[in-house]
Amino acid sequence: MHLEIRQTKDGSNTLYVPELNEHYHSVHGAMQESQHVFIKHGLEHALEQKPDVKILEVGFGTGLNAILTFPFALAQKAFVQYDTLEKYPLTQDVVEQLHFEKFILNPELFDYYKQMHAAPWNEPVDLIPYFTLQKIHETLEEFCPPDAYYDVVYFDAFAPEKQPELWTEEVFAKLYRAVRPGGVLVTYCAKGSFKRALKAAGFIVEALPGPPGKREMTRGIRPVA
Repeated sequence: MHLEIRQTKDGSNTLYVPELNEHYHSVHGAMQESQHVFIKHGLEHALEQKPDVKILEVGFGTGLNAILTFPFALAQKAFVQYDTLEKYPLTQDVVEQLHFEKFILNPELFDYYKQMHAAPWNEPVDLIPYFTLQKIHETLEEFCPPDAYYDVVYFDAFAPEKQPELWTEEVFAKLYRAVRPGGVLVTYCAKGSFKRALKAAGFIVEALPGPPGKREMTRGIRPVA
């Protein structure tokens, strides 16, 4: 798959896939989107409820969501188990061309970013005592998550028109079962058809203000009772 490096409006880089006419992150700001959607409305929401979190990410991609999650484990000594799915890992050459060292200004943090990409697949790795990473080399269709296990799902797949097979009621029913009562699924998408599928799977659907360039984002909550 051919990939091109593109700079987004907040100065951070993303990847563009010409054959899909799709970007890995928002062109309005890759870092801003990740911080707003996944960290603020996913991770921070979960940490308000409990001091340790189990995260499932759909789409490891550039590793941006993972490295932005990492400082919370460092600063708060909050235990984070980070499971992330990726069927098509980036090559080391592509990762280096992203030049995330320009945006991850803490040198120690960037060192952990490199460790994340170098970590073996399908094997839990303790990067620090408070952060365990497991990169799972499977598609979401292949993955069999445990029931009522995860606190947060970072749903960062390509857009519904690019990967329609990942935006079905059946997929969200699987993720509903994987999320504990009170747990959440967060994503940048706010399409009506997606929200209907999320609701049909059992989630309570919240429309939240979106990151720069998007009016809304979505958070689905598994009811407690």
